[in-house]
Amino acid sequence: MRKTEVEEIVNGQRRLFLSGETLNFDFRRQQLASLRDMLEKFEGEIYHALKNDLNKSEYEAFTTEIGFLYSEIDFALKHLKDWMKPEKVSTPITHKGSKSFIHAEPYGVTLVIAPWNYPLHLALAPAIGAIAAGNTVVVKPSEFTQSTSAILSEMVQSTFDADYFTVVEGDKEISQQLLEQRWDYIFFTGSSRVGKIVMEQASRHLTHVTLELGGKSPAIIDKDAKIDLAAKRIVWGKFTNAGQTCVAPDYVYVNAKVKLKLLRAMKKHIKSFFGKFPLKNQDYVQIIGKEHFNRLNAFLSEGEVVHGGESDDEKLLIEPTILDKIDWENALMQEEIFGPILPIMTFNSLNDVISELKQKDKPLALYYFGENEEKQQHVMTNIAFGGGCVNDTLYHLANPHLPFGGTGESGMGAYHGKYSFDTFSHRKSILKQTTKFDIPFRYPGRKIAKAVVKRLMK
Repeated sequence: MRKTEVEEIVNGQRRLFLSGETLNFDFRRQQLASLRDMLEKFEGEIYHALKNDLNKSEYEAFTTEIGFLYSEIDFALKHLKDWMKPEKVSTPITHKGSKSFIHAEPYGVTLVIAPWNYPLHLALAPAIGAIAAGNTVVVKPSEFTQSTSAILSEMVQSTFDADYFTVVEGDKEISQQLLEQRWDYIFFTGSSRVGKIVMEQASRHLTHVTLELGGKSPAIIDKDAKIDLAAKRIVWGKFTNAGQTCVAPDYVYVNAKVKLKLLRAMKKHIKSFFGKFPLKNQDYVQIIGKEHFNRLNAFLSEGEVVHGGESDDEKLLIEPTILDKIDWENALMQEEIFGPILPIMTFNSLNDVISELKQKDKPLALYYFGENEEKQQHVMTNIAFGGGCVNDTLYHLANPHLPFGGTGESGMGAYHGKYSFDTFSHRKSILKQTTKFDIPFRYPGRKIAKAVVKRLMK
């Protein structure tokens, strides 16, 4: 794609937005309904694409990608009218006679840059918020999931006018061309390294950004946790999508008194979920590419393998693996793993864990397993992270009433449910003043004015 073509796409969307067509409720509702119909129409092709790119089963494709989008669209359709209503707020006595409102105003022309790990979900979930808020949308899918990128492009082009919603495929050169344009909002999901580039480019036009990044998300298992259930939920959260999930537990901190019990339980649940021979499981998700596979495969030589450890370089598969005798000096503890390898570290004092984690970069997620409510609150209060769960993993993502997003190195901004609408909306302040009377003390030149103003405002 030539640079002039990219410019034409952006200019076409800006003309449409400035026409005001995207602003009214009926238009937005119809576009959301069309998006849902599009997913239903192409659902079979989506399954095939995700199987081709990542070897996802239909079950995993629906539960982690398509189903989430249906829920988000339905939630937006149900609440959109209320979200669009001006929000009336209080006014102080100094503003007697006036009324104050907050209007949710769309930013305009928006860009969504999606990653490869959930190539449909993370391309369209932000777009739902952008559409609901009244913006136009350009989605740039990942070039590493070519089948999903192609079907995404096909179904969007067949459903929407390109001046309103379109998909631009291509490699990092296309991404660079897109980032050189003047956008009104950029929503990026991916690595911290690329997120910094996106933010730097956006700063050239003072463009608003949301960055959904990642980090090393810990799971802490205390001695009073229900170990079998904790193990089951950690195994599910870690090895879904072969660990290629930004909020997957990146490592486990377990109380030394229950470590062996936890390891036994995790081994049991890995076998239950993926079979005795995961590399022969036809529905086990593959690693996205050779480079990422080689990076992960190198980690298998660290520490002590207590489960798994086998890989298939032709099929790009790595078994669900648990590594023991790991510490912060190991190479796999220096970066987000983003694969089916789970390091185990032990602790004796919860406060020591908290002190340790407070010195690290703020993760996108944190999971604490334990029954003591005071300890639960202590962990949630004293460690900074994007979001997380007590006695579970990943499930906070599926609640549309909770914002999802990072903090610090793990990102900025949040979305899901109404938070997606809010992310793509500027909160515009409006004061409607009365003309039935005029308060005289606001103006200079009256002796009593100073005394009245000081009494009201001091």
